[in-house]
Amino acid sequence: MKKSVLRQYARLIAQKGGNVQKGQDVIISASLDQPEFVTMVAEECYRCGARKVTVDWTHQPLTKLNYQKRSVKTLSKMEDWEIEKLKHHVETLPVRIYLESDDPDGLRGINQEKVSKASQARYKILKPFREAMDNKYQWCIAAVPGAAWAKKVFPGVNKFKAMEMLWEAILYTSRVDGDPVAAWEAHNKDLADRCAYLNSLGIKTLEYRSANGTDLKVGMIEDALFMGGSEKAQGSGIEFNPNIPSEEAFISPMKGEAEGIVYSSKPLSYRGELIENFSVRFEGGRAVEVHAEKNEELLRKMISMDEGAAYLGECALVPYDSPIRNSGILFYNTLFDENAACHLALGRGFTNVLKDYDQYTTEECYAKGINQSMIHVDFMIGTEDLSITAVTRDGRRVAIFENGNWAF
Repeated sequence: MKKSVLRQYARLIAQKGGNVQKGQDVIISASLDQPEFVTMVAEECYRCGARKVTVDWTHQPLTKLNYQKRSVKTLSKMEDWEIEKLKHHVETLPVRIYLESDDPDGLRGINQEKVSKASQARYKILKPFREAMDNKYQWCIAAVPGAAWAKKVFPGVNKFKAMEMLWEAILYTSRVDGDPVAAWEAHNKDLADRCAYLNSLGIKTLEYRSANGTDLKVGMIEDALFMGGSEKAQGSGIEFNPNIPSEEAFISPMKGEAEGIVYSSKPLSYRGELIENFSVRFEGGRAVEVHAEKNEELLRKMISMDEGAAYLGECALVPYDSPIRNSGILFYNTLFDENAACHLALGRGFTNVLKDYDQYTTEECYAKGINQSMIHVDFMIGTEDLSITAVTRDGRRVAIFENGNWAF
């Protein structure tokens, strides 16, 4: 891949993704797959005026080894220095950039029960720090090719060709051609316009139907708004793009108001393993029954992580006719696959979808109907024939999606 094109991508991540400002600290989280590109991103952050750029390196095989060899007690413990680090992040609010590249099957075979127990224990400590930072800092998730991931997506070619093909797919779906910054400004405006229309309707309920058996009704929070594309950090007002790529208009629904069944349309990569061909049935807003052809037990563990894990935290609208779906590529990565199809998320909702959310405490946001949980896991439900109808608070029925695409 040409370095000039990669440089454009790095600049897009720093300028439109994290939108790094002069004097800000930046933390880049990345695996060892693309150190040269990580360096480019760091350089672009410094060009934006960053005071300091730090890279947190990870290595999936080492993560797997630690899960295998450490006890639950050791995995659960947060050291004093880790807590002090979190306190520092609350005080300084660094820009966070996450570069994904891991193997979708890279943690296959680990003891998921051990991981669940450790995650639950650590979350009790992490929760207040996360809530203290929530909505207040800029962040961006983007992707770079890892060798194992590339071979999973393109199994019929050698590793080097697969890496090149995955680079091309990432750059195409991230709108890195011509002037990517201008392309994202136009894209953000389109998403903002669609959200404005949705918010003008006064939606009470969304009804999902598809020939694969999906028949689901989800209730909306009266004060909640659809969002899409760029967001603004609370306090500073700095605009940033949390996901590159992104095609969704999303909202957090009312906890406890979901009835019916929904079928997945793409595999779900969760904790380094794939859950495939699954369904979730809701009663009283809660997932009460799940089935999967592959990794059904992992799906059960996911929805039992805490009380909120079995409730919906997000409804996202993505047209079937979108760049990622039209690429014909199954990425086995939620960042991309969720932007190829309408999706739902189990677990934590977004407090910033509430109108005037900054005037409420976190607990008040939960009281309004935002779900709270230690997890937030997106799963894809969009199909070529999916229809979504909005029932408004004044009794109208308005078509939102017809045959998998926007009806307006």
